Amino acid sequence: MIKETIAKLEKGEISARELVSGYLDTIKKKDPSLNAYREVFDDAMEEAEKIDLKIKHGDTPRPLEGIPFAIKDNILIKGKMAGAASKILEGYTASYDAACIKKLREAGAIFLGRTNMDEFAMGSSTENSAYGATKNPHDESRVPGGSSGGSAVAVAADMAMAALGSDTGGSIRQPAAFCGVVGLKPTYGAVSRSGLIAMASSLDQIGPIAKTVADAEVVFEAIKGSDLRDATSVQNPKSKSQVPKVIGIPKEYFLKEGMDAEVLKKVEEAIEFLKEKGFEIKEVSLPYTQYALAAYYIVMPAEVSANLARFDGMRYGPRAEEKNLFGVYAKTREKGFGPEVRRRIVLGTYVLSAGYYDAYYGRAQKVRYLIRKDFENEFKNVDVILTPTAPTLPFKIGEKTKDPLSMYLEDIFTVPANLAGVPAMSVPFGEARGLPVGIQLIAPWFEERRLFEVGKVLENVL
Repeated sequence: MIKETIAKLEKGEISARELVSGYLDTIKKKDPSLNAYREVFDDAMEEAEKIDLKIKHGDTPRPLEGIPFAIKDNILIKGKMAGAASKILEGYTASYDAACIKKLREAGAIFLGRTNMDEFAMGSSTENSAYGATKNPHDESRVPGGSSGGSAVAVAADMAMAALGSDTGGSIRQPAAFCGVVGLKPTYGAVSRSGLIAMASSLDQIGPIAKTVADAEVVFEAIKGSDLRDATSVQNPKSKSQVPKVIGIPKEYFLKEGMDAEVLKKVEEAIEFLKEKGFEIKEVSLPYTQYALAAYYIVMPAEVSANLARFDGMRYGPRAEEKNLFGVYAKTREKGFGPEVRRRIVLGTYVLSAGYYDAYYGRAQKVRYLIRKDFENEFKNVDVILTPTAPTLPFKIGEKTKDPLSMYLEDIFTVPANLAGVPAMSVPFGEARGLPVGIQLIAPWFEERRLFEVGKVLENVL
């Protein structure tokens, strides 16, 4: 869609103004009920007119010329508010562009607005936003997944051509699966995290959400690469691998309790479809992934407790008035943070405390290394690993909010990729009971190209 749209812009078959106007009209019509956007920017039409003028003067279109984007509310855009869907950052205006935003600007993208999310990216349903839940466009009584639910809904409901989200434990892939779109979590370090409001620094990764695999690939190519402001970012090495031929099916992923029968059936259909297309299917074993969720919910809260310590009413957002400094800190954080954020801060502080660090955090990091070795060993035998993206179909709004463990289990298939740092992508593969089902593809480090190759085959099932 992106390349075709840019070709139409270049030929004069459509203008950037018409394109942006169409998306803004759809937002006005659909978003009041879906609640995907936190804010729609008032300068999108102005940017579109500038692009139309450039094209009229004969300038060669850039890779994302005139393409309307939705941006998750935890990615900074200079001069725009950014709040991570939290009251504690209400009114904060970004003083600089995130590295990925700067690259999108240079590629010609237009920003339509910032999207709703779980507060500070903590959640799997976009119900934890301080500004209300986002609804699934396929069934408004159901969640869109999270935490990048607003971005996924914006793309799925034709309120943006593409979007950016962030993925800490599945927060791009799971909402992409629930909304029937493509979501890519790149290799850790492939995309700079500079300008991303941090949740868990060793797990977070910015990535694209798009209608098609080809669109996700174009966006990834635009935002990837090293950045001096992010020491963990690297210049993506050129892929040396051949076209992927062998797909691994991890037996442990199909022993998980709680997987919907409809989801399992669609995954089995995807495996058969790829077999018919000439791929070799091979069973693999990732034994330590059974401990991934437990390790994740120690490592992630520990980093949350450290990263969110800066939000205290002194530098960002509103400040509560109290008699002493500790009172200001305590009251500001009590009012500013929602219950899920407070839960994770408390849990993270506990596992990092004296006497518990070695028993919990230190042990979880050892398990994380073993999970990484599992992937490393099996990628010697297969090119890509295939799994479900989520164990269930999109669930009802409010269904899991009173049972945090049940909500955390939604991440069971996605967190291993974050712990290991490998790239993973969710590709829609039909529907069950009228709801989308996503297939997750996982590749070795910096081999996103393999995901795109297999993903393009999978999405052509119809």
